[in-house]
Amino acid sequence: MAILVDEKTKVLVQGVTGRQGMFHTRSMIKYGTQVVAGVTPGKGGQRVDGVPVYDSVAEAVEKHPEINTSMVMVPAPYAADAVLESLDAGLRLVVVITEHVPVHDAMKFIRYSSYRNAHIVGPNCPGVITPEASKVGIMPGHIFKRGSVGIVSRSGTLTYEIAYAITSSGMGQSTCVGIGGDPVVGLDFIEVLEMFRRDAETEKVVLIGEIGGDLEERAAEYIRKTGYPKPVVGYIAGRTAPPEKRMGHAGAIISLGAGDPDSKVRALNEAGVSVASTPNEVVKLLKAV
Repeated sequence: MAILVDEKTKVLVQGVTGRQGMFHTRSMIKYGTQVVAGVTPGKGGQRVDGVPVYDSVAEAVEKHPEINTSMVMVPAPYAADAVLESLDAGLRLVVVITEHVPVHDAMKFIRYSSYRNAHIVGPNCPGVITPEASKVGIMPGHIFKRGSVGIVSRSGTLTYEIAYAITSSGMGQSTCVGIGGDPVVGLDFIEVLEMFRRDAETEKVVLIGEIGGDLEERAAEYIRKTGYPKPVVGYIAGRTAPPEKRMGHAGAIISLGAGDPDSKVRALNEAGVSVASTPNEVVKLLKAV
């Protein structure tokens, strides 16, 4: 079992003919992901590594009704329209890699996805990977290994670092979900934790947070109130970040006294979550719980 993506995932890439779109489409195909079609308006009829390109999502889905997932790699001003197009075509999972998506645009398509019974991952995220089965995103597949540790993260690069440490230790990952580092995202910690709760393959969970917002505090409350049945190990990035200074992600900023790392660590500890001081310590805590 796995969550969100597996061997049956059939992917459409929006923005497939762009430089990044082409590169990551090839990477996904090489990993074993079933990339069925691509979409770039005005480029219909072309092919990218054998993948047919269409002018619209509706046209691609009409020709390939098995498509169930879209990866969005279009420029930020057009990302909202691309997501809405996929939702209107009936796709149930849309992974938005694009960064710098305006917050109001993200709010609009995330809200709309709830009416369409679909999941949004992102924006500004590395995507989703179920090791040795399928990856929909930009993560380096070779550092992941199939196993029983679920990862949910706000940070792409920290996901890679911690996943590699887990792989190097002999353990592996069930599914890794990068929820994105923007102030407004689709799937959040709680929703992914709930998916991991129901996934028989996932035995332990790593939650990678960072400064800014209150997603980690709300996740801690969820873990505590529901008596979360699986061990959770946490890591919070940005402990030395100064207030009012944005660090990397658009949502990573301590503002008006909110979003500081101490409150996040404290909330997680109170919920019974062991929080690592360094990325490498995550492995030690996983082995201890």
